[in-house]
Amino acid sequence: MRMLRSLAACAAALTLALVLSPEAARAEGSKVRVGKAVGGSGFHIPSYVAMDRGFYRAEGLDAQWVVLQPRALVTAGLSGNVDFVPIPSGGAQAVLSGAPITYLVGESLKSQWTIVVPKSIDKVESLKGKTLGYGRPGSADYDEGTLVLARFFHMEAGRDYKIISFQGEADRVGALINGDIQGALISVPHAARAVAAGMKVLLRTGDYVARAGGTFWAPKEYVDSNPQTVRKFIRAIARAVMYFRDDKAGSLATLKEHLGIDNEQEAGLVWDELHNAFGAELPQELFREILESRRATMIAARQWPADKPLPDPEQFVARKLLDSTLQEMGYIPTKVDAPSR
Repeated sequence: MRMLRSLAACAAALTLALVLSPEAARAEGSKVRVGKAVGGSGFHIPSYVAMDRGFYRAEGLDAQWVVLQPRALVTAGLSGNVDFVPIPSGGAQAVLSGAPITYLVGESLKSQWTIVVPKSIDKVESLKGKTLGYGRPGSADYDEGTLVLARFFHMEAGRDYKIISFQGEADRVGALINGDIQGALISVPHAARAVAAGMKVLLRTGDYVARAGGTFWAPKEYVDSNPQTVRKFIRAIARAVMYFRDDKAGSLATLKEHLGIDNEQEAGLVWDELHNAFGAELPQELFREILESRRATMIAARQWPADKPLPDPEQFVARKLLDSTLQEMGYIPTKVDAPSR
């Protein structure tokens, strides 16, 4: 009996030592599932850089991609099957509907959508009566196109032009090249491919509005239970932002790999356009705009009372965790140019 008690005590001591050891602490929460949109997205470039350059691994994270369409990524995040989800607009719909999620770290701080058209279309007003390819209603690649055309050119979807919704940007490019649509709302990397195929960029939404894109969120329960893992993830994304901002040569392979770009010249053009467009910081006014835009869409769909104000957005951000992590690591904020028009 005494021997059994001794063995039990030794086992307990060994278990406690494992729990408290640095190796065990590093292993806890080290496996993370990171959302990635099918076909890649220019808004998510820092997450790709973090994977390719080993920034997740350097933080002790065993990061694995979960590759799905954006809507499916939101669903997977809400169900706990993805730990970090880079779909802020879908998250806004969920959080305003009562889902317990927390926003963590920024990626793009500049609207990257473009309207690409055949060279025969010479001005935005010429899109009247045409059919454009957008994303699905309620997504950023729908809302930002309709917003800019309505606010700055007084052109309303359904009245002045028609929209066909495509889930993938590559499908929009294909439809544009085939002549099935006369314009496509696509991000900068996909626009570069369309231009290479003989199209031209007619409008850049970033010239008119400032928007945060690719902002990561996670289920609130996950954030509350894994604060150190979240800190590591924030650091990895912040390091990737600074790397992409400063190292063109080292970034081209990531652009080619994750965005389907097949040559150095095209990848270089994308880097030139976007290297100063990212920031791990999440400015309050840009974050508020994510939720405010979603609230407007929900009002139009009768999913939100028109007289009900937006709740304080900061309650949905791990602001102290984000800011303290960036400060501790010596992160240098990004200087993003304001919209020029």
